[in-house]
Amino acid sequence: MRQTHKIPELIDPTALYTTNGQEAWRVLGIMAEFAAATTRLRGIRPAVSLFGSARIKPEHPYYAATRRIARLLSDAGFSVISGGGPGLMRAANEGAQAGSSPAVGLNIALPFEQSANEFQDVSVEFRYFFTRKMMFARFASAYVILPGGFGTLDELGEVLTLVQTGKSRRIPIILVGASFWRGLLAWMEDRLVAEGMIDATDMQLMQVIDDPEAIVEAIFAFYDSKGFVPTREEREKMLNL
Repeated sequence: MRQTHKIPELIDPTALYTTNGQEAWRVLGIMAEFAAATTRLRGIRPAVSLFGSARIKPEHPYYAATRRIARLLSDAGFSVISGGGPGLMRAANEGAQAGSSPAVGLNIALPFEQSANEFQDVSVEFRYFFTRKMMFARFASAYVILPGGFGTLDELGEVLTLVQTGKSRRIPIILVGASFWRGLLAWMEDRLVAEGMIDATDMQLMQVIDDPEAIVEAIFAFYDSKGFVPTREEREKMLNL
């Protein structure tokens, strides 16, 4: 006799009749987090978002380089946004706070690694990762991507996807550390471009610059003819991320 297999129920039917409203309240909490963060960060433009490892110690060359980049950006008039934690996030806030523009930290509670650093002029606390990631994108006039792990790669992939798909305006995406990024960029050329996963022109969304002064110059050069104020079309894109 042929045995039949019943597909398991994928939706709990009792969930349709629950009245505790827990999920609805969570959605309201997310909305409140968006609103509070947007209000808190309203005056920080123009800003540059810096991403990098939480595990780098102050004596590492990456730390000194990050601090120098952030100081130059701050003195040039950019608020510097980091994840607010230790490592290169701390270096970014430390350098920015020593300059003339605000050091901004977008903090989130994690089981390990994340603890708020002491170099934040503007500090925002997040419970939800995706709310925090949107704020990195929404207020940035440029991204500076320093060496890092899974979180940094996630943030790099996020900003590349937003720009590539036209969901975000085109802004500079600068990778710092040529020797660190060389293997990944070669793999992108050899696999993603060669196998048609991305267009060859998509590689031009990124540039590799190690010299701190050249990073600042590259950002200013990008905006030389258009200015830092987003157009109406660009503002509409940012509202619909």
